Amino acid sequence: MPDATEFEGLVAIVTGGAQGIGAAIADRLAAGGARVAILDLNPGSADHVWVEADLGNEESVSSAVSTVVETLGRLDIVVNNAAISAAGTIEDNDDETWARVLSVNVTGIARTARAALPHLRQSPSAAIVNLGSIVATAGLPQRALYTAAKGAVLALTRAMAADHIQDGVRVNCVNPGTADTPWVARLVAAAEDPVAERTALEARQPHGRLVAPTEIADAVAYLASPRSGSTNGTALAVDGGMQDLRLRPRSS
Repeated sequence: MPDATEFEGLVAIVTGGAQGIGAAIADRLAAGGARVAILDLNPGSADHVWVEADLGNEESVSSAVSTVVETLGRLDIVVNNAAISAAGTIEDNDDETWARVLSVNVTGIARTARAALPHLRQSPSAAIVNLGSIVATAGLPQRALYTAAKGAVLALTRAMAADHIQDGVRVNCVNPGTADTPWVARLVAAAEDPVAERTALEARQPHGRLVAPTEIADAVAYLASPRSGSTNGTALAVDGGMQDLRLRPRSS
């Protein structure tokens, strides 16, 4: 069970926290004692403060962050989880789609951090955690645009960590493998053979299953915790070993 005092007195923002991984992160931080605000276009759990925000719009993001600080009195942790996906090779997505995905998945992080930094600099335990992906470190088929965005998130994390270490703001990244989320469930359901599709997704991760959102949330909590003061500019893979392990085929 989480230590209910780990984040006591701290305020956290989780973008895209209405469902899936974001909702698990919001619940995990709250279980550790944080007061959590969800920035999302859709309402999240009634257990958290919900502020409507469009991550693709600077004015919306800036206003949402200000609302959180006015409502909860401070800001200590920002989890940049919100993202939209795209499938296909570089031939399958037009310029408009590229602009939309990059605006939310990459520039959305910059918008949120830019609005949050004046408040984070006043915190004794300031942390930003960005959500990357296994696609940033392993080439997967049919994910060109999404890969470009998440690769940028990984590089941006390191740059932000270097820029703001003197401000007392730590910046880290979590790179999940394929997770058991509503979005993945929709992809599986739309496949020609859903059972075979899920089996294939599970099999490509060395531990043989999809990653649980709660596992990702625990990794985010570790990086966001005041106890991790010497962890900065790193990327934590939560992918069942997919990034680094090369296993021999199982004997039949």
